[in-house]
Amino acid sequence: MDAAMALLTKAIRSFLGSNLCGVSILRLQLKFYLVNNYSDAIGPLVSEAINMGTIRDLDLAIVDEKNADDCYVEEMLEQARSVDGFFSAYPSVLNCLTKLSLYNICFADWDIHHILFDCCNHLQHLSLTNCDAGGLSVWKINAPDSKLCVLELYLCLFGSLEVISLPKLERLCWDSWICPNAPLSLGVLPSLKELCLFCAATVNHNGFMLSEVLSDTTTIQNLTLSFQGEKLWIQPEGKQLCTAFNKLRKLSLHDVYIEFDLLWMMFLLEAAPSIEIFDIEIWEHPCIVDTEARRKVFGERINPSWKEAEFKSQKEWLLKKLQVTGFSPLEQQIVFIKAVMGRAPKLQNLVLKDHQHCDYCEEIGALPRSERLPAERVFPKGKDYSSEAT
Repeated sequence: MDAAMALLTKAIRSFLGSNLCGVSILRLQLKFYLVNNYSDAIGPLVSEAINMGTIRDLDLAIVDEKNADDCYVEEMLEQARSVDGFFSAYPSVLNCLTKLSLYNICFADWDIHHILFDCCNHLQHLSLTNCDAGGLSVWKINAPDSKLCVLELYLCLFGSLEVISLPKLERLCWDSWICPNAPLSLGVLPSLKELCLFCAATVNHNGFMLSEVLSDTTTIQNLTLSFQGEKLWIQPEGKQLCTAFNKLRKLSLHDVYIEFDLLWMMFLLEAAPSIEIFDIEIWEHPCIVDTEARRKVFGERINPSWKEAEFKSQKEWLLKKLQVTGFSPLEQQIVFIKAVMGRAPKLQNLVLKDHQHCDYCEEIGALPRSERLPAERVFPKGKDYSSEAT
């Protein structure tokens, strides 16, 4: 890491330390560690280039050498102090930021809201990895003047996230949360078009009503939910989602455990007859053994039953493409595909794909179920499928 930073500092000195009069850098992507005072050399060079108008657009990532599992609270607080110190020493950097990526930061003692939404006047893309507000605190964002378009959270342990106002936000992604109930509360987000929620539910996750999270949001066009091979963390509902799903064009349900029944998905489709693309990914990983230790963390994988949510929309489905990745000719998959085809008169493409490659499964010689079944059970002999290909 020290050698890499030494080389990076030398490169920046050579690049920004030369005569750049009349030169305009439309976009500078910069990634570095805050170690061994290298920032004392990088900061002034970047800051001066910004003040001279040389750098117009800065994409900055301040990384940390530790994995999320190896970070302690005090280390995350120290990382926050280091980042705050860098921004305090070189405030012009904030004025030029359009994308910022931060890692392993606890901002319990740092007014990050002021930095991000008052000082970063041009910030459009914010990515936080293993960050929190301290003690599972709720993080509230109320920034009606912000230009932020993309917010990405990875392994961020907030008590919950309350987005009160972010009028320019178009994409929101949260990968893994630990709050037992709804992780999100969405307020004024008139531009939100894409929402991605990924989480492996543990025994502490109670699940939540998706309609309640989306109650004030009617602009989403692309929704992705990933369950990471564990139990569902959304509770059964159908018609309650009609308003929130009013403009939905693409629905992706990923990492659904292979043994699960799939008919519960029909109620989501009934709530969103405007969907044109429906993308499913089946989760099957023999490399992950269902041990007692796993069950203590994640609990039992409960087969979804959504009978209480059953309803049928009076509107015609607009679905044009159905894609199933990780397809196996199991009864629950065949029944579901037939059910979708029966409700989708405009369906043009049915795509059945194999499981995605997994190095760990291959290492132990484990095959996905589709490869363990005899070929005649996948595609019966004596039938010509070429004329049905799309």
